[in-house]
Amino acid sequence: MEKRLYFVFGDLVSNLVVGGMVGLICAALFSTSWNMIIAMVVGMALGMVIALVVTIALFLMLFGAMEIMVPNMLTGMVAGMIISMAAAMHEISLWSAMKDGALVGFLVFVVIYIMQSRTGGKVDLNQFSGGE
Repeated sequence: MEKRLYFVFGDLVSNLVVGGMVGLICAALFSTSWNMIIAMVVGMALGMVIALVVTIALFLMLFGAMEIMVPNMLTGMVAGMIISMAAAMHEISLWSAMKDGALVGFLVFVVIYIMQSRTGGKVDLNQFSGGE
């Protein structure tokens, strides 16, 4: 698990950007005329495709494939599911969808980072706070 601040910041920024982009595109494409379940499935697949394209185009060369692909793909999938379901249930503004997608990206980043630190056993979470 990467601990250097450059890569941690890169993971965070890439998840925020991917989540925001997926939220924006899903809110623009889906409307209340969609069935909620179908919108969720299509949004999940679309979110993964968007995450793949954005990650390869913007972040892969800067932060490396192994560290960045799994969190970004998970962010795309979850944000696509949530935002497309919300858009199928009620009207959602593009700005709100982008913020919600970025929030999903942040939560995925936190969950993955905690799970990696718990399962890897090699990372001290106090290193960022200056604790001993």
